[in-house]
Amino acid sequence: MQLYAGSTLDFIEDANLHTIAEKIGDAYYDYFRHRAGASEFNSWQNSLAALAQQIRYAQLRDNGIVVELQLPSSSARLDCIIFGKSLEGAASTGVLIELKQWSEVLPSEWDDCVEAFVGGGVRKQLHPSRQALQYAQYLRDTSEGFDPDRGGTNLLPCAWLHNMHPAAAGALLDASFVPLLQQAPMFIQSDIDRFASHLHAYVGGGAGERVMNDAISAPHAPSRKLLEYTARMIAGEPTYTLVDDQLVAFNAVLSMVRRAHHGKRKKNVVVVNGGPGTGKSLIALNLLATLSLAGANVQHATGSKAFTSNLWRVLGARSKAQVKYFNSFAGTPDDAIDVILADEAHRIRTTSNSRFTPAPRRSTLPQVDELISAAKTTVFFIDDFQAVRPGEIGSTALVREAAIRFDARYEQIDLRTQFRCAGSDEYIDWLDQLLEIRKTATMSLGDAQFDFKLVDDPVELDRMIKERVSAGAMARLMGGFCWPWSKPNADGTLVDDVRIGGFQRPWNAQPDARQLATNIPPAPYWATDPNGVGQVGCIYTAQGFEFDYAGVIWGEDLVIRNGEWVGQPSASRDTMMKRGAGARFTDCVKNSYRVLLTRGMKGCYLFCSDAETVAFIRSRL
Repeated sequence: MQLYAGSTLDFIEDANLHTIAEKIGDAYYDYFRHRAGASEFNSWQNSLAALAQQIRYAQLRDNGIVVELQLPSSSARLDCIIFGKSLEGAASTGVLIELKQWSEVLPSEWDDCVEAFVGGGVRKQLHPSRQALQYAQYLRDTSEGFDPDRGGTNLLPCAWLHNMHPAAAGALLDASFVPLLQQAPMFIQSDIDRFASHLHAYVGGGAGERVMNDAISAPHAPSRKLLEYTARMIAGEPTYTLVDDQLVAFNAVLSMVRRAHHGKRKKNVVVVNGGPGTGKSLIALNLLATLSLAGANVQHATGSKAFTSNLWRVLGARSKAQVKYFNSFAGTPDDAIDVILADEAHRIRTTSNSRFTPAPRRSTLPQVDELISAAKTTVFFIDDFQAVRPGEIGSTALVREAAIRFDARYEQIDLRTQFRCAGSDEYIDWLDQLLEIRKTATMSLGDAQFDFKLVDDPVELDRMIKERVSAGAMARLMGGFCWPWSKPNADGTLVDDVRIGGFQRPWNAQPDARQLATNIPPAPYWATDPNGVGQVGCIYTAQGFEFDYAGVIWGEDLVIRNGEWVGQPSASRDTMMKRGAGARFTDCVKNSYRVLLTRGMKGCYLFCSDAETVAFIRSRL
C-alpha cells in the first residue's frame, strides 16, 4: 500500500498547486477510514513541497515516485522512494529518502540515536540514516521487487533534513556515525547541489515509472516466523531486520549494558512496552543472541511453559542454562547476572512461590524484585493488556515502582509499529475499542487490509482453517475456555470436548498428559507441531505464538447484554479463573479474546456462539 504513486512531473505539479498534502490526506482517509493528525498533515505539506523543489532542481523529468509506502506485514510507512535508471550501467534503482523537518538535534548515549523535538517533547530518535538503512534492508528481506538477487530494484537509502542548518547538525555528523553515513548519506539544508548530484547519478537515466511499477507490484516474501530464525540468531547468522522503535529499544539496552560493564554500578531497569505484534519477543531474542556472542552473562526468562519449551527445542538442551522461567531467580545473589530479559513480563506473578515450593526455599520477595535484584540490567517486555490469569500482575506501573525501590536507572520505550495483523493498526484499534480495553477513534472496522471474517458456523470455520493449511499456510483453531477439558483416552487419543451443534473437536492435550497417541503433540508444542491443526488451542498454549491465520471460537464467558460487556463465570470451564479472578474476571476474559484475535499475521476468522454478541460485533464491521 502507498498513499501516492506517480511520475515526478505530476508530483511537482501537485506540489506547485499546493494539493499534494490534500491528495495524500484523502488517500489516507480512503485507506484508514479516519483523518491523519495535524502534525502528519503539516509534515506532508512542508517536506513534500521542499522535496518537489529538489526534484525539479535535479531535473528528474522521467521518474517514478512513491510516497508513504507501507512496509509489507507492518504498520510502518517509509517517506519516499524515487525510481529510475542509473546513469552508469542503466541499473533499475530506487533512492529511498527519509525526510525530517528537524532543525536542531542533541547527542544521545544510545547507539544510532540522537535527541530531537518530536511529539511535543525532546525524545531519543534513530539517526535518520539508520532509519533509512533499516527500511531498505527490510524491503529487501520481504519483497522480491526490492531484492536485486531476485531481479528487483536496487535500493539506495539516504536522509534529507531540509530545515537543518550546518551549525546545528553536529550531533548527526559525529565521528561514530561515519560508517553509517557511508552506507546511507545524509543531506541537510546546505547540501542542495550535492543532493541533486546524488539523485541525478542514481536515477537520472529515467524510465522511472516502469521501474516503480515493477517494484511495488512484485510479490512479498512469506512472513518469517520467530522461532525458525532463533537458532540462526544465536549462532551469529543474520537476524531479523529491526526498524524504528524496535531498533531504538535494542540499542537502548545495549547502551545500558555497556555502561553497567564500565563500573557504573547503579542498576538499570528497562521497560519495552508494546501491543500485539510490535516485536517484543523479537527484540528480546535479538538481544539474547547479540549479548551472548559478546560474552555477557545473559538470561532469557518467561512465565510461559509453551514458549520456553519451544525455545529449548529450537536451541537445544544446553540452552536450559540460559532460557528459564521467572521463578528461577529466587535466592540469586545481587547483580550475579549481567542481563535478564524478562519476556512476556505481563505474566509476572506476585511471588515465585508455588504449592510445590518447599518451606526453606520460599521467598519473601515479590517476583519483580527478584528479577531486578539478580541482574545489573533487567529488561521487561510488557503488554499491559495481556494479563489473562488472576495471578498475573505484570505491568509498566509495577516495574516502575520496583525500580524506584531499588533506586535504579529507569527507561521506558513504547513500541508503536506492529508487524502482525497484516500491519493493520486499524484492526488493533478496532478490536481494543470493540472490547472496551482502551479508547480509540476506530468504532467500525471498515476496509482494513487484514483478512477478518465473522463466520456463522464452526464447521465452516474449521474448514477455512484447514484450507489455509492445505495451501501451505500456518493456521490454528483456538477457543475461549467454555467447554470441558478431558484427560486423554486410554489409547492416547483426545476426547472431542468442544461441541457446538454438528461441530466437535478436542482441545489440545493437557499440560501433564502422558502417553499420547503418535499424532497428538504435547501441549507445549501444539502451536508449532503440524499435528496441532487437529485440535482447538486454549489461551495458555496460544499466547506468545503467531500464525498466518487464526480461527477463534468465542464462547459465552464474555457476552454483550444491553450494550455492555458482561463476564459470565458460569459459562467458563477455567477453574483457576472462576476461583481466583473475582472482580477481574471480565477484564481477564477480554484480554484472553484480545490475545486470540491477534494471533494472525494475515487473517483471523471468528465464530461467536452468542446471538446478541454476534449482532453487536456485526454492527461494528
